Amino acid sequence: MSASKIPIIDFSGFYSEDSAKKSEVVTQVRESCLYNGFFQIINHSVPLGHQQAALKSAKKFFNLPQNDKDKVSKNNNTWNRGYEMLRSQILEEGTQPELKEGFYIGADLPVDHPYFVEKKLNSGPNQWPQGLGDDLDYFRNSTMDYYNKSLELASDLLRVLALSLDLEENFFARFMDGAVATMRLLHYPSQPKDADEKLTRGIGAHTDFGAITMLLQDEVDGLQVWDQRNQSWIDVEPTTGALVVNLGNLMARWTNEKYKSNVHRVINKSGKERYSIPVFLSGNPDYVVECIPTCQSAGDPSKYEPITVQAAVSAAYAESYGRAQLYKQQSGKPMDSEVQAKPLASAAY
Repeated sequence: MSASKIPIIDFSGFYSEDSAKKSEVVTQVRESCLYNGFFQIINHSVPLGHQQAALKSAKKFFNLPQNDKDKVSKNNNTWNRGYEMLRSQILEEGTQPELKEGFYIGADLPVDHPYFVEKKLNSGPNQWPQGLGDDLDYFRNSTMDYYNKSLELASDLLRVLALSLDLEENFFARFMDGAVATMRLLHYPSQPKDADEKLTRGIGAHTDFGAITMLLQDEVDGLQVWDQRNQSWIDVEPTTGALVVNLGNLMARWTNEKYKSNVHRVINKSGKERYSIPVFLSGNPDYVVECIPTCQSAGDPSKYEPITVQAAVSAAYAESYGRAQLYKQQSGKPMDSEVQAKPLASAAY
């Protein structure tokens, strides 16, 4: 595998009746997961129109006045839904709070749903930005359509991963039954050209918390993946219609670190606004993750104790946001004091 770029896999082969084409997709995914846990897919099941509509809605939301965004702050609830202001998170120790703002969306569950009542991982009703006015219905429909299509694709990806690990194709079905996933609309203001890259990040170098992540990028680059073998950063160039797929810590743990949960970051020095939409698949919060049978042997026993999805992912969230709160306390500055997001011109839609 080339270290110079992240591979692009034609996912249509998985849906083919030609077993050779399906096997080729499985092989390409296996090679990517063994190498650095990142690949892009094209010709998948999420329509381009859904991708474009979701990005359009993200731009409309972030173009709102700050006061309207603050009305749907994720601080209004305890289940991680709503607006996240600039500089709210630190994923890479030793860097400044990150130069991004976001909006969290998930399955829109009523308050009498068992997941909400039992305080399951990031589960509950969404907040919807009333400041969008007549555009609110479009925003809600386009983001939820994209979210639901992404979950369907996640099931397909897990079927491929199962085959790549010499498991039955439906091995991850119970994990996906009642699965929790979180979608983030993200906006990265352009970093100043003279910013110190060692301290300033759109998102700091980190690994993801859950099982898999599916990322939609707009046309502005900035995502970089660490190539451990060659000790260098790989730029992930945006490709129209493609989704970037990467494995998270939960999958690395599940596979006894056979498959990689790799370090990545975003540094936006393009001089343009960058938008992206990651969907983070955590899985059924009560599911117990323990080493996959094909990933352990007498000579390579399981490295980890069994753990529930709820316990594993909740701990990682708490750590990353705790770093930002500590920075705020030590610096005496509000998180968004240094940078304010600038509204987009209407032509950007």
